[in-house]
Amino acid sequence: MSPLRIGFVSTRFHGTDGVSLEVRKWVAVLREMGHECFFFAGQSEWPEDVSFVVPEAHFTHPDVAAINRDLFDDERRSRAVSEQVQKLAGRLKEALYTFTAKFGVEVLITENALSLPMNVPLGVALTEFIAETALPVLGHHHDFWWERERYAVSAADDYLRGAFPPVLQPVYHVVINSYAREQLALRTGASSRVIPNVMDFETPPPPPDEYAADIRAELGIPEGAFFILQPTRVVPRKRIEQSIEIVARLQRMGISAVLVISHASGDEGHEYAAYLREYADLLGVRIIYAAERVAYRRGRTPDGRKVYSLRDVYQAADLVTYPSAIEGFGNAFLEAVYYRRPILMNRYEIFKTDIGPKGFRVIHFDGFVQQQCLERAREVLLNPDSAAEDVAHNYELGRRFYSFHVLRHALQMALHECCGHELPHHLPAFSENETPEAPRAHGEDD
Repeated sequence: MSPLRIGFVSTRFHGTDGVSLEVRKWVAVLREMGHECFFFAGQSEWPEDVSFVVPEAHFTHPDVAAINRDLFDDERRSRAVSEQVQKLAGRLKEALYTFTAKFGVEVLITENALSLPMNVPLGVALTEFIAETALPVLGHHHDFWWERERYAVSAADDYLRGAFPPVLQPVYHVVINSYAREQLALRTGASSRVIPNVMDFETPPPPPDEYAADIRAELGIPEGAFFILQPTRVVPRKRIEQSIEIVARLQRMGISAVLVISHASGDEGHEYAAYLREYADLLGVRIIYAAERVAYRRGRTPDGRKVYSLRDVYQAADLVTYPSAIEGFGNAFLEAVYYRRPILMNRYEIFKTDIGPKGFRVIHFDGFVQQQCLERAREVLLNPDSAAEDVAHNYELGRRFYSFHVLRHALQMALHECCGHELPHHLPAFSENETPEAPRAHGEDD
């Protein structure tokens, strides 16, 4: 298809949250396909010449935060709050008109902005903008409001049902797992395509280099202690207390270990982080909160200390813990597979239905941590070679099912369907329940 000018819209494009990470992958593939990409958000780390930053689009903006408190802390809202939502939505809608005109945007890709009500005025603004312009929109929905307990009781039902997501003809819905597709259809009648999260498995990561040689010392990991990595944000559904339990029980088995949490608390408050500190103290586990020293790219803190990339921390880790109870897909799982790390994880629902059946080999538990999981984890820590075959096997499965090759094919299909074009004759049709075979690496046997 002809190159398109694509506008991405979200509350933020910044940091190491799952949405921002996945957007980078989509942009890399879309640019490779010849499309141009532009970014509308409350915070953007993309270059200024392709970014359109509107502070009110960020969920932390004071006006938005005040609206959220009123909408989701009670079952009834005041007239003043309704007026504030409409006022802010009007300003954001005008900004969307300016953004699309400035960059000549031909299609929008919304990133959670029409599925998770972190910024209700932004969702309302987008819905009205789409209804008024009929601009093609690919709604990329990583999470839905009905998946989060915090939105179960609210004074925003009309907004949630009208804009999260809107059921409008120009909106083509993309979800990241089969359960989300079923729930979207059940709740709204809208059909959708599943495009899972991916990693660039065709390009293996480079080996650790001199820059990251001091990462353990810089993060404060004692000599001789194992580096256990929790590569998630600090939010309750990640069940990080189970990672603390895992480390505590390994210590009782003679393993000296430190738990490193790579991401910050994020958008759900800091009470959970305080609870984890108390729980870790109770069990005698040392936690290192490393968010200020870990970013998507290497760099320096304001006081000059090294900032390490996600690649650096994964490659330095001896074991990855991933006890999440709920995941939309599981970026951390794919990252552990990509960096060939052994992983001890809870089999969350989407893993059971969409990922696990493909044959991944992990140390897993269901709900609570069994002793046999700890014994296998201890074996892997003391003898890393015992996991070599499993991590190699997992990498090949990742290359087949969750590579950029798979994403490229899926995006080409989605954009043609979203924008109303017919598929070119050379593009084979395939069901979203199937996966195109990834290209073989150089030197592989036929």
